[in-house]
Amino acid sequence: MDKRTFLKSAAGFAIVPFFSNPIELIESEAIKLRTIEDPDEFWKEVRSHYILKEEYINFESGYYNIIPQPTLQHFKDHIDHVNLHGSYYMRTHRFKDNRELAKKLADFVGCSSEELAITRNTTESLDTIISGFPWKEGDEAIYAIQDYGAMRVMFDQIGKRYGVTIKTVSVPNHPESDEQLVKLYEDQITPNTRMIHLSHMINITGHILPVQKICDMAHSHGVDVLVDGAHCVGHFEFKLEDLHCDYYGSSLHKWLATPLGLGLLYVNKEKMPKIWPLLGAHEKGLDNIKRLNHLGTVPVHTDLAIQDALDYINWIGLTKKENRLRSLQQALTKPLRNYPKIIINTPIEDDRSCAISNIGIRGMKPADLAKKLLEEHRIFTVPIDENNVQGCRITPNVFTTFKEIEQLKKALVAISESV
Repeated sequence: MDKRTFLKSAAGFAIVPFFSNPIELIESEAIKLRTIEDPDEFWKEVRSHYILKEEYINFESGYYNIIPQPTLQHFKDHIDHVNLHGSYYMRTHRFKDNRELAKKLADFVGCSSEELAITRNTTESLDTIISGFPWKEGDEAIYAIQDYGAMRVMFDQIGKRYGVTIKTVSVPNHPESDEQLVKLYEDQITPNTRMIHLSHMINITGHILPVQKICDMAHSHGVDVLVDGAHCVGHFEFKLEDLHCDYYGSSLHKWLATPLGLGLLYVNKEKMPKIWPLLGAHEKGLDNIKRLNHLGTVPVHTDLAIQDALDYINWIGLTKKENRLRSLQQALTKPLRNYPKIIINTPIEDDRSCAISNIGIRGMKPADLAKKLLEEHRIFTVPIDENNVQGCRITPNVFTTFKEIEQLKKALVAISESV
């Protein structure tokens, strides 16, 4: 059935019974994903799925991973589909599809679907927990100064609103060991500590923290752990159940490459009853994730694209993607660590980093470095100048080539030698 035939037949739902599963029955003219054995040809095929700007090389995929054409074309089909059926879809299929997608997403990240909700982004997910936690005056919370700014702001608001003491740590860019990082947080715990906010991957450096070890330590003191995994789902392999955390938030429009406006929230079922929802929902069961996940008139066609993004990343293979991304990052950072004027703010160990790195030049402000890279070398990055991190965040993607990595490396060397 071609697309026109599908839309024409779908329009007749008043006479013909409506499809029982709109997700699977959408016929698309999207690019077909082929099996390609040769690695070089495979990554060329992946790159061909992206429409890229010719004016600059994009090394800032961290904020938003642009959508590959196969996923994008399906997404456009979903927009047509929802618009065609309007309120009928919203009233008869929207809620069922949401939970079906949540189940598929839960299978991908490794948790129960009863503990996972689809949200708009990491900030919404984590704010649900921070604002909904049963704080009382005298409680304490801990976060790192390298954590994402929106989360730090929310904790500071909680501090002012409820009289909660906010304590901070500073995560070293190059830790000596996991034990050093565990102790960093443990040293701040007192009998009044209720929560630790922890970055799975620090967004400004790409530093992957030993989440399970920190969670196990925190739980031994009776402390809950909220994990910011904004950059982790679809980036590298892990299972939520292995992290031992109580709460986890991530953005799907980053490394899973869904359309903008998708995230996930994981809440350990034992912790659900004590969390107040950010938005009131009709579900009253205290241990039901739907109580924390108000579903209103949001862009539901965006939700439907989760399936297509999962299909795409499964076509690539998460292990293959992780290895490719880490190889790109290390092809850049390993040689540059030998240059005295170049600072690498990202750990060298395989298990502490993947795609994201942060690179600075001694004697040059990050904003000036980013400007020079863009204006003189046509390379787009983002400057970071805060909390022991001074450099440009470099974020390659699956469409990045090693030739582009070499261009960036030469540009950074040339700039460092001119300072």
